[in-house]
Amino acid sequence: MSFLKASVRDADIAGKRVLVRVDFNVPLDGGLVADDTRIRAALPTIELLRERGAAVVLVSHLGRPKGKRDRALSMQPVGERLAELLGAEVKQAPAVIGGKVEAMAEGLGPGEILLLENVRFEPGETENDPGLAEALASLADLYVNDAFGAAHRAHASTEGVAHLLSGYAGLLLEREVTELTRVVVSPSRPLVVVLGGAKVSDKVGVIDRFLEVADRILIGGAMCFSFFRAQGIGTGDSLVEEEGVALAAEALERAEGSDCELMLPVDLVLGESFDAATERREVDDVEVPDGWMGLDIGPKTAAAYAEAIAVAGTVLWNGPMGAFEMEPFAAGTRAVAEAVAAAPGTTVVGGGDSVAALQQFGLGEKVDWLSTGGGASLELLEGKKLPGVEALRDA
Repeated sequence: MSFLKASVRDADIAGKRVLVRVDFNVPLDGGLVADDTRIRAALPTIELLRERGAAVVLVSHLGRPKGKRDRALSMQPVGERLAELLGAEVKQAPAVIGGKVEAMAEGLGPGEILLLENVRFEPGETENDPGLAEALASLADLYVNDAFGAAHRAHASTEGVAHLLSGYAGLLLEREVTELTRVVVSPSRPLVVVLGGAKVSDKVGVIDRFLEVADRILIGGAMCFSFFRAQGIGTGDSLVEEEGVALAAEALERAEGSDCELMLPVDLVLGESFDAATERREVDDVEVPDGWMGLDIGPKTAAAYAEAIAVAGTVLWNGPMGAFEMEPFAAGTRAVAEAVAAAPGTTVVGGGDSVAALQQFGLGEKVDWLSTGGGASLELLEGKKLPGVEALRDA
């Protein structure tokens, strides 16, 4: 399946300055990078540009500073970690744009790297302000977008600047779009989609799309309680997204008339409160009594889901099966993670929590593709166009 946008591999970059939008929105802890997965994911594109003699200007957001400078969200720790990973100096700009930054960009030699300050310190970023896009474009000769996690946003650094410079897809962006599109367009069969997390409203577009193309959809996490409520089953004190109930009812109705099997849990693990130390109870059905909440799928459900995953030609997993961060309620998510890791078919995992679960269980290396984009991957799977991809040159 061919990628429809121009790739950085095909760009003439020797001796040029290249502005690269990366996704370095990483967790910080005590002024240090707590998880460098997203930084590592951008290394192949940065190294390709350096090897081919480009000067590299990197731009990313970090957290939600809402258009104001916030020292706690400075890119400095990110730049330090990047320098360690590359084994090369990373110059750090004092701001996103302005005279000093322009001078630093102009002074870069081939293979040198400049990291701009957090682009969301600029109020114009999220507003896709043309003035900010122009100021960013003035720093370079070409533009590369490698920030798949932000590609669903039409911001100045993801979309605006791509209309002002020749825009290419970075290696990560290219691979993300290719892998996720393949799941929808040309999957090996059977295609099994595992969806978890709290909200049906976040996933309803994906459910609709996969009722048309998947062979089975397995539902877990708190979103299953919207489906149970829609069927008149008691949910006790479980987390139920009220607006999700009508959406779940519609999805159940659509599933009736589709060739896709929509599977819901048949047993549950309950707790009296959302707490690792709470009393835990396994129940053989899905009716939740008052005073209790469902916090994980039960062992029968976990076994049935693992079985469905084991015979799949393609597996897509997005969202945990329960409160996996608490050990007494981690078994369902662990069973799915182990089944996905052992599956002989193609395995694609998207969404921060599913990726975090795989890493927690030491299985991150065992799947074919770990997506770096939560919202972006869902929108792409739904069939939506991503502004940050659409604005790039066609192949």
